[in-house]
Amino acid sequence: MTRQPPLAQALAAETLVLDGGLADRLVDQGCDLSGELWSARLLADDPQAVYEAHLAFVRAGARVLITGSYQASARGFARAGVAPAEADELFARSVRLARAAGQQAREPVWVAASVGPYGAVCADGGEYRGRYGLSVRELTRFHRPRIEALAAAGPDVLALETVPDVVEAEAMLAAAQGCGVPLLLSYTVEDGRTRAGQPLADAFALAAGNAQLCAVGVNCCAPREVPEAVELAASTTRKPVVVYPNSGERFEHGRWQGPAAFDPVDALGWRAAGARLIGGCCRVGPDRIAALAGTLAGPQPPASGGESGPQQRPQQ
Repeated sequence: MTRQPPLAQALAAETLVLDGGLADRLVDQGCDLSGELWSARLLADDPQAVYEAHLAFVRAGARVLITGSYQASARGFARAGVAPAEADELFARSVRLARAAGQQAREPVWVAASVGPYGAVCADGGEYRGRYGLSVRELTRFHRPRIEALAAAGPDVLALETVPDVVEAEAMLAAAQGCGVPLLLSYTVEDGRTRAGQPLADAFALAAGNAQLCAVGVNCCAPREVPEAVELAASTTRKPVVVYPNSGERFEHGRWQGPAAFDPVDALGWRAAGARLIGGCCRVGPDRIAALAGTLAGPQPPASGGESGPQQRPQQ
């Protein structure tokens, strides 16, 4: 079998379709995601369900799969009674499950190991506020163990995702420095600013010049936030842009409310502005990813002159 190119090289050649909301797909499959570990609990309790959720997105046309490790952490696993060695195995399993699903596709599929923010691990909605009162050093120390565990599993990229503020982004980048795996950095935003209220220009400026980053952008936000964010990320960092917004519904009073606003046709404009990795987050299922893949299947625009990321880690 021909070895697939590093993700950075692929993004320089074409726009790739990212998957959608893994947790929502698991719920649709009948899984119970209650508890602090959320979907990460299924890495131990029902790995087959995680594999099937990934496979649903592969069949929809996703070319990049994000692992089920978003809410996983050494600290969270320890609170659930999971020993450190077993926790490392669960991190590795998250990568293997996505890899196995991707191997069912005819085209290359890349695996992005999810590294969610500190607030997600706290399971208190803190990823939509940021400003935890922790220093860069404290957050770096928190993130490093799981970054090391995920990197050791050999993903194609580490997805530092749903990052609510610049302080945590700085810490995550520091924790991942030298881990041997390319990175993508994705902020969660509202009203044109990070969730912590910082200007997006400042947030993206942190990524400029970081050779380990192969893509920068936004996720877990309303689709209306994407156009401005794509243009700003592209112009500030000169890197390929990643975007995967929510459906447009809002989670209020314990339930999703309001109309969906995720329109795959909008992705054509995002791609024209510099987006090279496009998918969906909360409430975006395989059906919308299939429509997105179909929309983006037309002629690709010329690649912009962004920076190239580092080579991927050889598979173990």
